[in-house]
Amino acid sequence: MALSKVQAESIDLTATYAFSGTVSEVGAVRNLVLLQTLTADNSATTLTFDSGIDNTYQSYLFKFINMQPATDTADLQVNFRDGSTAYDATKTTTYFETYHNEADGTTGLGYVAGLDIAQGTGFQTIHRYVGNGADECSVGELELFDPSSTTFVKHFVSVGHDYAANDYTNSIRVAGYCNVTAAIDGVQFKSSSGNIKAGTIKMYGVL
Repeated sequence: MALSKVQAESIDLTATYAFSGTVSEVGAVRNLVLLQTLTADNSATTLTFDSGIDNTYQSYLFKFINMQPATDTADLQVNFRDGSTAYDATKTTTYFETYHNEADGTTGLGYVAGLDIAQGTGFQTIHRYVGNGADECSVGELELFDPSSTTFVKHFVSVGHDYAANDYTNSIRVAGYCNVTAAIDGVQFKSSSGNIKAGTIKMYGVL
């Protein structure tokens, strides 16, 4: 029996069914293919994805798990490679942040000028003031869209959350684009100061 929509009353819960074909776009679920995993130790100056970013997938998703800097209050930053050997693609970005202090209840939200980039080649902050205490870390994800295009700019969106130093919780959203016509074929993450002490970054291809 072919059904375009399955109604509850059409299913016999005592029966056994076999399904064929594929199911796509089910709610918010996406089909992710794990391509690479990088794990930091106290000596990691950078975590670099220097292969596997091509035209196989329309976008690439990087997931950050328990990222912790060796230096207290350091930022996690990102940059992109556009066919050369350097991670210095020209980019323009926006930076929006909310925060809440668990000790005194101080809160704030808004655009943070100075943490954005306007046609610059430097590293972009995506997690800010991350603590290096025993239980302090940051998590989140960054998605890079159509990196192999030689026609359009390469958009990226990052959402992060960190347990910052001095008992602050920060929620950060960064969006921007690499304003280059060459394909983006590498992504590098680093700490704004010192090494990356701990954490894992997983790269997925998005079907």
